Amino acid sequence: MSRIGRKAVPLPQGVTAQVKGQEVKVKGPKGELSLRLIDGIDASVDKDGVTVKLREVTDEGRAIWGLQRTLVNNLVLGVSKGYAQQLEISGTGYRAAVQGKNLQLQLGYSHDIIYPIPPGIDIKCEKPTLVLVSGIDKQKVGQVAAEIRGFRKPEPYKGKGVKYAEEKVRRKEGKKK
Repeated sequence: MSRIGRKAVPLPQGVTAQVKGQEVKVKGPKGELSLRLIDGIDASVDKDGVTVKLREVTDEGRAIWGLQRTLVNNLVLGVSKGYAQQLEISGTGYRAAVQGKNLQLQLGYSHDIIYPIPPGIDIKCEKPTLVLVSGIDKQKVGQVAAEIRGFRKPEPYKGKGVKYAEEKVRRKEGKKK
């Protein structure tokens, strides 16, 4: 049995949850999110928070139980605190800027990359080499950060490119004469 799945998801002050069938809706100070649970898994709201339970014990249900509880927890954390991912740009002439609803990236190509900012995501450039992606949906924030990083991944010889702030780039030694 799942150890994570057994724990109830606590609801912080100002966050409310509502379960209607397989749909879990969470409202908080930053917004509202919902999740459709997999068949075979039920959720209920009580004094401890949101509890996720198996209807009947099956191999598939046991495998997904902890995941579904974690997804509900991500909803609660998203509407109460939010999520953020920081990207660093390194390389001569590499920079980023927010222009209206687009992120403009100069990454050493012959053209600028114009990335339209999706709804529900906030992108800020404090410095031309720092990009902060934030929002309430953890999956969306991670996906947008991965797409921006994918335009120019960090290369191992000089370390140029877009990388996550906590990412370590393994450097390689160049050719020897």
